[in-house]
Amino acid sequence: MIEATHGQLSIRRQCELLGLNRASYYYEAAQESELNLTLMRLIDEQYTATPFYGGPRMTVYLQRQGYAINHKRVQRLMQQMGLQAIYPKPHPTVVNKEHQVYPYLLRNVLLWRPNQVWSADITYIRMAHGFMYLVAVIDWYSRYVLSWQLSNTLDGRFCLLTLQQALAGAQPEIFNTDQGAQFTATAFTTTVEQAGVQVSMDGRGRALDHIFIERLWRSLKYECIYLNDFDSVAALEEGVERYFTFYNDERPHQSLAYATPAEVHHGLRLPSR
Repeated sequence: MIEATHGQLSIRRQCELLGLNRASYYYEAAQESELNLTLMRLIDEQYTATPFYGGPRMTVYLQRQGYAINHKRVQRLMQQMGLQAIYPKPHPTVVNKEHQVYPYLLRNVLLWRPNQVWSADITYIRMAHGFMYLVAVIDWYSRYVLSWQLSNTLDGRFCLLTLQQALAGAQPEIFNTDQGAQFTATAFTTTVEQAGVQVSMDGRGRALDHIFIERLWRSLKYECIYLNDFDSVAALEEGVERYFTFYNDERPHQSLAYATPAEVHHGLRLPSR
């Protein structure tokens, strides 16, 4: 039996040992009605271009595309996709009162080396007939993608597995996330703390702190996802793996003085900032 929370072996390695295609672990992409899938594709494309669009603006955008829908439907779909407008909110983020409140540790922090600050985030990934969710851990200084996983649900186990894979290679000083349920789960925060890493969580007005990983999502979608209508989880996984290898090892990064994330992360080149 494959265990998502196995302490030593990744899902990739467990599938290899069992002679299974890793994609079979996911069963199939998450499903919705054809109309909702069309709306979600449009929402995803528009949100990637204008991440400051919340429910009201997105509703107007879709109505102007000829869809007679109300804001409640749009809000439900955006919630299902894990999307919210990127701008400082007038009220603090509503958090789960049952989880421990961690402080925000990155105010006025100067980035000066790899493995100083990591962060994780989740994004919606469209497919030809359904969708998946993708989580990734990224190093802030080098923009290097340390680990990633796909899932057909927002269950926190795939986030925990991705965290464990990243920590198997190194440990940062600070791990920063938003206050989503996957990242505030006790299993997730305990794993971070047991690795000797400080937990930092976004609070009021910290939406722009995810700009590094939001730019990663934008690059992934424009340069890979939108160019390929992946029709199976296996094809999607292979495509994402190829892209992240390209992104880390070959793609010059403007903010790194056109070095690659791998060159900066492994100390082969120093970015001029």
